[in-house]
Amino acid sequence: MMLYERAKKTLPGGVNSPVRAFEPYPFFVECAQGSKLYDADGKKYLDYCMAYGAMLLGHANPEILDAVKAQLQKGTLYGTPTELEVQFAETISQVSPCMEMMRLVSTGTEATMHALRAARGYTNRKKIIKFDGCFHGSHDNVLVKAGSGAATFGTPNSLGIPQETTQNTIVLPYNDIEALENTFRAEGQNIAAVIVEPVMANVGLILPKTDYLQNLRKITQTYGTVLIFDEIITGFRLALGGAQEYFGVKPDMATLGKVLGGGFPLAAFGGKSEIMQNISPTGKVYQAGTFSGNPVSATAGMATLNYLSKNKPQLYPQLEKKASELKKFLLDQATSYQLPVQVYSIASLYQLFFTAQDITNYDDAKHSNQTMFSAYFHELLKQGVFIPPSQYETCFISTAHTEDDLKFTTNALDCALRAAAKTRTTP
Repeated sequence: MMLYERAKKTLPGGVNSPVRAFEPYPFFVECAQGSKLYDADGKKYLDYCMAYGAMLLGHANPEILDAVKAQLQKGTLYGTPTELEVQFAETISQVSPCMEMMRLVSTGTEATMHALRAARGYTNRKKIIKFDGCFHGSHDNVLVKAGSGAATFGTPNSLGIPQETTQNTIVLPYNDIEALENTFRAEGQNIAAVIVEPVMANVGLILPKTDYLQNLRKITQTYGTVLIFDEIITGFRLALGGAQEYFGVKPDMATLGKVLGGGFPLAAFGGKSEIMQNISPTGKVYQAGTFSGNPVSATAGMATLNYLSKNKPQLYPQLEKKASELKKFLLDQATSYQLPVQVYSIASLYQLFFTAQDITNYDDAKHSNQTMFSAYFHELLKQGVFIPPSQYETCFISTAHTEDDLKFTTNALDCALRAAAKTRTTP
């Protein structure tokens, strides 16, 4: 509490990112190891937030740390090209189907911002489509919300963004191919890009309907529109080749981040060479960054990709099995407590919604019971299990989570579901 009060004096809300805030106040981490967080008061938490998905290999992974320690002796930032960043880009290109050419950057927000700029420069069109509830970073063109119609131009979702900035951003419901087709019939020749989270993971966890991504690919190809998969979360989590590999759909461009950096600030955007050749200095689409491709982050990223490539055959099936086990437990226990829930999982991601309604888009998610989720979250925290504090986030499993961790988790989940059940009002 004292540290929180101190933090509020110099940090808005006491945090450096709003997702870290929750009532009555967040705990402050002292250190992390494997699947655990340790706070400033000495309490241990089993972590299913995993830095919002970045820590696929767990906290303080020895192989990544050893590689970074060796690089630190050579320097941390050069401001010149290195062989390492070339090797790293070649490795990404080998495992990520659409990434023929790319640029390394430091954050996911940078990656999506520059990907959209590249798409507009390549097509010489202005308009873009995003989907309600998909999060693509905090830059002006995508920080928008939908209006009342199925195909409306977005209005700013934050003060400080001029209305005219988002007048070329069209917001559609996710999983609705008919709305997409209607929009393209009306605006197709003006649409530069469609950007989408192939699996929505910033409003809970919402999976694409059968053939949704395949149909999205066909429609964008028909109209010469650049399809961008925002794989900041799904990249290297669903599979080594991300959602592109998992669903067998190859977009024109992709953005990567989180897992890519192995716990260090690193992201990438890229795609077809004919698009990326337009990036300066070879083309007229400008992008730059002092820390882009810095050797420390690139070293951590290279160590991560090497580990994933080496362990791919057993690593991904094991992670998916653990997520499936937690999903089954949640469904079974919720039934025993007569709780209306929807639980979704894919690869190493899972999330629970307190609702009887199937969740296929953001509007569905907004109708889930927030009071129950709050009780569920706080009881888990009390039991020593940390999940993202918002219903509109996703839980993540890492390679550091053991069978003993899962047993501890199921006991905590049982307590949390009972706590949620107690919030029901008697008619």
